[in-house]
Amino acid sequence: MVDPLTSVVTLLQPKMSYSKIVTGAGRWGVRGTFEEAPLCCCVVLEGKIRYTVDELQLVAEAGDFLLIPSMSTFSATSFEVPLENEWRSEPELLENGEHRHGSVSADPDVRTLVGFCHLTSPDSALLLTLLPKLVHIRGDLRLSALVQLTIDEARSQRPARDVVLERLLEVLLIEALRSSNNAVTSPGLLRGLADIRLARAIRRIHERPEESWTVALLAKEAALSRSAFFERFSAALGVTPMDYLLSWRMALAKNFLERKKTITEVAALVGYSSSSTFTVAFTRHTGMPPGQYSKSRQDTEADDTVKAPATS
Repeated sequence: MVDPLTSVVTLLQPKMSYSKIVTGAGRWGVRGTFEEAPLCCCVVLEGKIRYTVDELQLVAEAGDFLLIPSMSTFSATSFEVPLENEWRSEPELLENGEHRHGSVSADPDVRTLVGFCHLTSPDSALLLTLLPKLVHIRGDLRLSALVQLTIDEARSQRPARDVVLERLLEVLLIEALRSSNNAVTSPGLLRGLADIRLARAIRRIHERPEESWTVALLAKEAALSRSAFFERFSAALGVTPMDYLLSWRMALAKNFLERKKTITEVAALVGYSSSSTFTVAFTRHTGMPPGQYSKSRQDTEADDTVKAPATS
């Protein structure tokens, strides 16, 4: 049985690229707008903090874990809402390496560990549409154990602390995606997988993307009427069943092309009766024919190889 979540995470290829301890004291606020924001995760180590992610508002407290796969606008504030003149765009870097919002002389009211994850998949933008805009997890036992381990490591001065924290954040990211039943999420794959009936249909899509799926066939897998399935699926995932199927097929197609499979082979693997119909669908969805895409990826890999430093 193919696990849809494993499929998505494998194609996303997440790698923690940067982490930092962020603290706040007094009344403060920070906000920004992003065109291409990296996947962000946050562990609240102490205190409380307010977040707004693309108009989704929440209060996070010690022990909570946040996963933000993508965002265009973002703000974080002290628990006490700041005045307009107390907003800033960047924290101040302290001598101990922490990043401070608000007063730099007072003891912090809130302490967080923030990690930024680079998705090495060239198709990450498409795949991120399958994930919710925000995952907020509280009270999950497994995740809480990992959070406590992260808190302990963040407070320590042991050798290689930053490396260990980045690895822990990577594990937290995966565990957060697995803990969807305890997550307060916006529409996306996690909410769909938390619905037992929808999960059956989603698994079938991932197990057999080459099948000639229709809404009626997927509804049968979910043991729902066609109309009930369509409405339930669209509300949970934020896309229609056929749009989800197309997105997943195109994500797989890109991966297969990068592995140098022929267009005919890829067409069959992702459910198209001929290479011509696949080429039309791929071009419409990605903006370039599959042959051109494959060549562009090979050229990129060649450039990366040339740029890579020689090792002795």
